[in-house]
Amino acid sequence: MMAAAIARNDSLVDRLPIVRGRYRSCVAVSELVWFRVGGPAEVVFRPADRDDLAHFLRHKPTDVPVIAIGVGSNLLVRDGGVAGVVVRLGRGLSEIALQDDGLHVGAGALDANVALTALQLGLGGLEFLSGIPGTVGGGLRMNAGAYGAEFADVLIRAEAVDSKGTVQSVSAKDLDLTYRHCAAPEDWIFTSAVLRAAPAEADVIAARMRDIREQRESTQPVRARTGGSTFKNPPGNSAWKLIDGVGGRGLARGGARVSEQHCNFLINEGTATASDIEGLGDDLVERVRGATGITLQWEIKRVGALPGRGPDCAGAVS
Repeated sequence: MMAAAIARNDSLVDRLPIVRGRYRSCVAVSELVWFRVGGPAEVVFRPADRDDLAHFLRHKPTDVPVIAIGVGSNLLVRDGGVAGVVVRLGRGLSEIALQDDGLHVGAGALDANVALTALQLGLGGLEFLSGIPGTVGGGLRMNAGAYGAEFADVLIRAEAVDSKGTVQSVSAKDLDLTYRHCAAPEDWIFTSAVLRAAPAEADVIAARMRDIREQRESTQPVRARTGGSTFKNPPGNSAWKLIDGVGGRGLARGGARVSEQHCNFLINEGTATASDIEGLGDDLVERVRGATGITLQWEIKRVGALPGRGPDCAGAVS
C-alpha cells in the first residue's frame, strides 16, 4: 500500500511543469497550519517568485486542483487532506520595500513583519497589522482587520496571478473590500500589494503596537493551537457574545474546546482532529441559530476532504 501511495503522488509531480521552486509529495499539512490538525497535501509547491508561480499555473494540467495558503493561521484542513497542489507562499514572495508610491509588500510577508518594518521606517497607519496573525495574501483575500482598521483602509493596489497564469493588477476599489470580503475571483492567488502609510513619530507607532500586543494577549488565547476568530461578527452583534449567551464558553468536543478566554476562538487541546474542531464549530452555529435565529458564518476557511476521501498518502507523509 505504501508503494502504491508513493507511486501515485510521484506521478502527480511528474505531470507538473518544471519550476524553479520546490515540489514535495504527501506533506503533513498539520505542520503548516496553526491548528496542527488535518490530513496530507498530495503535493506542496513553494514558488521561487511571482513569475515561477505564473509559469506553474500556465502550464499545469487543467484537471489538477490548486489552493494557496500562507502560514495557515486562519485555516482548517479536514482530516482527509487536500488533493492536487497546495501553493505555499514563502520567502520568494515576502519582500517589504518602501517606494515612492507606497510600501510594497509580498503576499507571503507576515502582517507582523510589515508592521515592524513600517515602525523602522517611521511610517504610521499600519500598526493594526501587528495584531493579525497571518500573511498579506490572506489579509487581502478576506480583508482582514483588527483594532479599528482593515486592509481596505490602507490598500492602494494589489497584484495576483489567475488560474491561467496571467498577472492581474487591480486597485483597492476593484476588489470591493467590505467586512471580511474581497470580490477577487476565487482562482486568483495574490502575490503583492502596495500599502498606504504616512510619516509618524517612532515612539507613537511603538506605543500603539505595544497597546495592541497587550490587548491581544489579555483577551485572546495567543499561545494555544487555534485558528483565530472562528466566526464573522453578524451585523450589529458580536459572535463571541452570541456564543457566550448560549453557554458555548468552554464547550468541548473530542480534543477541541471553545476558549474560556475568548469564546470566538476554538482550541486544539493537543489531541483534536479537524473533525472535532469543525464539529464543535457547527454545534455552536446550531446553538446560536436555535436560540436567536442568527446563523453564524465561518470566518476560518475550511478546505480538504473528509477521512478516506482525500489523497492516498498512507505511509508516505513527509
